[in-house]
Amino acid sequence: MTNTPDMTELADKIRAGDRRALARAITLVESARADHRQQATALLQALGRDRQALRIGLSGTPGVGKSTFIEAFGLMLTGQGKRVAVLAVDPSSARTGGSILGDKTRMEQLSRDPRAFIRPSPSQSQMGGVARRTREAVALCEAAGFDVVLIETVGVGQSETMVSGMVDLFVLLIAPAGGDELQGVKRGIMEMADLILVNKADGDLKPTARRTQADYAGALRLLRRRPQDPEGIPKALCVSAVTGEGLATAWDEIAGLAAWRQTQGHWDNTRAEQALGWFAEEVRLQLMARLAADPALKGGVRALEQEVAEGRLSPAAAAARALGALDQG
Repeated sequence: MTNTPDMTELADKIRAGDRRALARAITLVESARADHRQQATALLQALGRDRQALRIGLSGTPGVGKSTFIEAFGLMLTGQGKRVAVLAVDPSSARTGGSILGDKTRMEQLSRDPRAFIRPSPSQSQMGGVARRTREAVALCEAAGFDVVLIETVGVGQSETMVSGMVDLFVLLIAPAGGDELQGVKRGIMEMADLILVNKADGDLKPTARRTQADYAGALRLLRRRPQDPEGIPKALCVSAVTGEGLATAWDEIAGLAAWRQTQGHWDNTRAEQALGWFAEEVRLQLMARLAADPALKGGVRALEQEVAEGRLSPAAAAARALGALDQG
């Protein structure tokens, strides 16, 4: 597809760091309209992939203070001269698709920082709270020259594996609690986490936070070390988004792990695997879009759905017939 002049101009503005152009581009890639999808594809092609940011996924239990942590962490990084983008995926209503989109309100100081960019996006019922086009939004932020891209997901669950397919590191934020808290976090997400941060380690909660950190540190020692990680990873640390204690240490650990993976070649390999996964997902989405857009194909799919629901046709056989209809169309 050739790049339209409009998309080429928008790409130039994004690469120059124009925040309004970036916001407009993210709105474009989030759109499901066919013409917007074509423009988004042209835009991403025009931007290329020569710029890379450190992509950090962040999840945590409800009430752990993710927004407070991101604001404090982001301000610390911008204070060091880094440019930080935050893609905060808000819960969407399963019934209406509506979303709270309150992250800019909760991160008031960071939203005013000229070196930061915050973009709340509705999850649109996507598994794991990751918006369908978050990958493309990340690519846009990288093209705009941001050094760090933080992706805040809705909460903790097995479907958080989706975010691990688009980030370089995964951080799990937890609150100080008793021993039962450890059993409340699924093993799967602990295995994905590169760093577990016990937030609210201040005031009266500080001793509890230290005990929680020790509990998680013990649990992490029982997990098998991943081949792409150095000794001691994953690890658990205490932080306080209120006082700022531990934030610099957490960043040192994140930056150190990222540098180690780059020197060992794991960074490039992971990025390549993620790009292939993105390709496979795009093929699936575009096939489904074609099936939904063509009236004749759509009617055929509905008939197949009925046969599957009634048990007269297996899902695999129905899928083969749907794809066969695409070949004929």
